[in-house]
Amino acid sequence: MHSFARVLAAPFLLSGALVAPALGQFSNPESKTTTVHNAAPLRPPAGARVAIVEFEDLECPDCARANPVIKEAIEKYHIPWVRHDFPLPFHTWSFQAAVDARWFDTRSKRLGDDFRDATFAAQQTIHSQDELQVFAQKFAQDHKLVFPFIVDPQGRLAQLVKGDADLGQSVGIQHTPTIWVVTNRTSGAPFVEVVDRSRLFTMIEEAQAGSKPVTGSR
Repeated sequence: MHSFARVLAAPFLLSGALVAPALGQFSNPESKTTTVHNAAPLRPPAGARVAIVEFEDLECPDCARANPVIKEAIEKYHIPWVRHDFPLPFHTWSFQAAVDARWFDTRSKRLGDDFRDATFAAQQTIHSQDELQVFAQKFAQDHKLVFPFIVDPQGRLAQLVKGDADLGQSVGIQHTPTIWVVTNRTSGAPFVEVVDRSRLFTMIEEAQAGSKPVTGSR
């Protein structure tokens, strides 16, 4: 996990949209946990007992390393994965990549997530917004879509990304990726931050054992 210092104390203008300031990644994540100021987002979606909530940056190398681990977990345990954008302001193309992913979301949420996964897998080959544009066009073509040259002319998708970044700021995000296993518990520890990804499966199993049955479930 790369280590970064605080880079800005004021909002940052990137790709035509206002992005909240952020810290970077901790060099020793096991010694750091997030001080949560707003726990409202750290709940499973309606009808779910346990979920993974993640704040991610598509240009973040450690997010790319975490991505297949989380994918394996959700496929094994069949739990929701709530992904939030948190593009760090010193990454040159991450905000635009998040906007591009939102464009694919408008076709289907599955396609948007597939684009995010593909971006992480190809991350080391993307070095600029121009290269990102070529990558997104190729991804669209492979899925029989035409990717527009101007993907977000009204700025609506950028506002969705900024909304996620603002949400992360309200939670208290300090680094990417920030990952929680969250439950529908109303007492005890309804959410726990994943600082050691080798324990993710165990943490999910513990959360499932301690969560409440969903109303109406057998």
